[in-house]
Amino acid sequence: MKNKKYNISVEATLEVIGGKWKCVILCHLTHGKKRTSELKRLMPDITQKMLTQQLRELEEDGVINRIVYNQVPPKVEYELSEYGWSLDSILSSLCAWGEKHITKVYGDKFSVLEENVLNGQPE
Repeated sequence: MKNKKYNISVEATLEVIGGKWKCVILCHLTHGKKRTSELKRLMPDITQKMLTQQLRELEEDGVINRIVYNQVPPKVEYELSEYGWSLDSILSSLCAWGEKHITKVYGDKFSVLEENVLNGQPE
């Protein structure tokens, strides 16, 4: 590991989970293992290239596990690692704050949130 200095510890957190998509990926994985195609379907605005890149970075940081099944056609799934599960309360807090923000700005959160299990609605 490099000798790195941080001004504040939140920098280290953001280095691992920062950016537009990593927290979204992690939130989906709190609901169980997902294949790349499932994640892409759940996040239609992410490009395949970006999804692959973000998954690789999360795996390199030890936050998710990549499970490769030895079968034809090949099957790969992603899940939160034990270390990744330590982010669960942080992710829940971010979601709760986001809901409050949406309600403050838009009024009815369901008018702007997609229908899915992460938003308290059936998929």
